Amino acid sequence: MTRGTADRQPRERRPTAADGVVVVDKPADWTSHDVVARMRRLASTRKVGHAGTLDPMATGVLVIGIGRATRLLTYIVGADKEYTATVRLGVSTTTDDAEGETLAVVDASHLTAADVETAVGGLTGTIQQVPSAVSAIKIDGQRAYARVRAGEDVELAARPVTVSRFDVHEVRPARTDDGSPVLDVDVTVVVSSGTYVRALARDLGATLGVGGHLTALRRTRVGGYGLDVARSLDDLGALPMDVPIDVVSLADSARATFPVRELTADEARALSYGQSIDLAEPQPAETVAGIAPGGELVALLEERGGKVRPALVFAPA
Repeated sequence: MTRGTADRQPRERRPTAADGVVVVDKPADWTSHDVVARMRRLASTRKVGHAGTLDPMATGVLVIGIGRATRLLTYIVGADKEYTATVRLGVSTTTDDAEGETLAVVDASHLTAADVETAVGGLTGTIQQVPSAVSAIKIDGQRAYARVRAGEDVELAARPVTVSRFDVHEVRPARTDDGSPVLDVDVTVVVSSGTYVRALARDLGATLGVGGHLTALRRTRVGGYGLDVARSLDDLGALPMDVPIDVVSLADSARATFPVRELTADEARALSYGQSIDLAEPQPAETVAGIAPGGELVALLEERGGKVRPALVFAPA
């Protein structure tokens, strides 16, 4: 035994969290990976993941899956998302947000709120969007942002996305640090999975002929999870070390994400062994959560060949 080993105290470890979801209000300047690393310590398990990356400058809803709930994340990440944001018109940047280098500054003082509303109309609905070059999209196995940082010119193909809401709240004059006149626009957007709000800011500026970028971004909802159920990392870390962190149970997480089929005991038993059951009337076309009589999540269900089959089994644990 080395000197001092006998006096060394083991690091106190919080009890392992139950399988479920924790909705974190991500702070600014943290990466989503940073939050996952912190949650692994708080939940006392390495089986932690997140549903949908947020850039370091962004704040707000980051859905964290713990234990078996990580298997739900593939479905949650595909849900629609709501954001509040501020777009600065008159300045374009290399990253389409405030963290990039300025590319151009154009006087935007001639623009009116009506001009902005008209341009927003053209960016609402199903549109073709070219993602930001510094996105996490892979090109030949390498992230686009890594190629940009390596000095490559990256061109990404346009892809269809849906902007179901693009509400303009306030259009106000502002000035850059060197005094150039610009406009700051506060907006709320609701978008499909895969939509880049930075790219909406860029395209709004391009439509108006002055350039634009994102100066603030807060995600307020992912699918059925909003800020009303979000917890800060400070609050989670302040819990006594002998108390496991609270989670949204597997069943409640599934209810927030999928239509629900209430199962009989016989149906729950059959599904837990990977067997199919009869169709219910009416049978939704999408994935359905099968909930046992006792309230436990049994499986995610899909209709195949006129029967309901388990796509993903959760019970027995």
